[in-house]
Amino acid sequence: MRAFFAVLFLCVASVIAPLPAGAEDPTDATRSMIEQQIIAFLRDDADTAYSFAAPAIKAMYPDKERFFAMVKKSYEPVYHPGNYAFGRSRSIDDGAMIYHEVLITGRDGKDWTAIYQVVRQPDGSYKINGVQMIPNTESKGI
Repeated sequence: MRAFFAVLFLCVASVIAPLPAGAEDPTDATRSMIEQQIIAFLRDDADTAYSFAAPAIKAMYPDKERFFAMVKKSYEPVYHPGNYAFGRSRSIDDGAMIYHEVLITGRDGKDWTAIYQVVRQPDGSYKINGVQMIPNTESKGI
C-alpha cells in the first residue's frame, strides 16, 4: 500500500511540477520582454528597444534610428505611456505566436489598448512582430 501511495505521489508531483530549470513560461517571458521594451522607450534607449524587434520589423526599419522615429511618430502611447497594465494573453500553436493586450493611458490622458504580436524565432527566443493600437473611446468608469 505504501508503494502505491509513493507511485501516486510521484505521478501527481510530475504533473504539477514547475517548468524545468531555465524553461520559463512563454507567456510570462514575452510579457517581461514587452515591459523591458517599454522601459527602454521611456529611457530613450533605442539599442535595447530595437533588440526586441522581430526580423520582419527590422526588414522594414533596418536601423534603430528609423525604428525609433517610427515608434515616436506612430506609437506615442507605447513610446511614452503615462500608465500601463497587462490585460489578457493568448498563445497560438503551442506558443509559436503569443498575443498580449496592454492597456495604456497616454501622457495626454487618452486610453489605448495595444495588442502585441510576439513570435517564436527558430532559435526558440521570442521577438515582437507588431503592435496594433486601438483607441478606447468610451470610459468604463472606475
